[in-house]
Amino acid sequence: MDYEFTAIPATDVPVAREPLFQHIVDTYIGETNKVISTWKCFTDGDLAYRPHPKSSTVLDNLRHQLLSERRFFGEFLGTPEPRAEQVLPAQANVEAFWLRMRELAIGRTRFLAGQNQDWWLAPAPFFGQQRQRIWIFWRRVLHTAHHRTQLTVCLRLLNKPVPSTYGPTADVTWVGADPTHTVEAAKR
Repeated sequence: MDYEFTAIPATDVPVAREPLFQHIVDTYIGETNKVISTWKCFTDGDLAYRPHPKSSTVLDNLRHQLLSERRFFGEFLGTPEPRAEQVLPAQANVEAFWLRMRELAIGRTRFLAGQNQDWWLAPAPFFGQQRQRIWIFWRRVLHTAHHRTQLTVCLRLLNKPVPSTYGPTADVTWVGADPTHTVEAAKR
């Protein structure tokens, strides 16, 4: 797939110390690029939007993404992180948020790329339990995908195009894209 925008190009992805864990670095960069591409679909005027009174606003979601990543990576995985008070951008606008997301992710991937198998498989604290760091990392990826999906729903409700993340959308497709809506397509 070719994406319209790539915040962190492949040339900026560090090589993992142990090839077995390159997929972790690549996945985190890929997920970060997908988050940023989704964020860039909003305007500053959309930040106060919430689809339901019980829902978070778009701005709440951006804040949560940055702060919760800092917690997952810093508290649970043990990566070097800025103090929580330094995580959010000074300006509450879409560009400042995606630039900050990019900056934090680049630093994390450099650290993660340098870790070995013993580090990834070691237990670490996770909400009062002990989990392997690799498990915590994948939980973070799922958490990120969950909030990105919330934002794609907001985009649809705001009548804005939804970017491709793992495949085509109603707004973004390409030659050879197959959303597999039929039994026949699933048989391939």
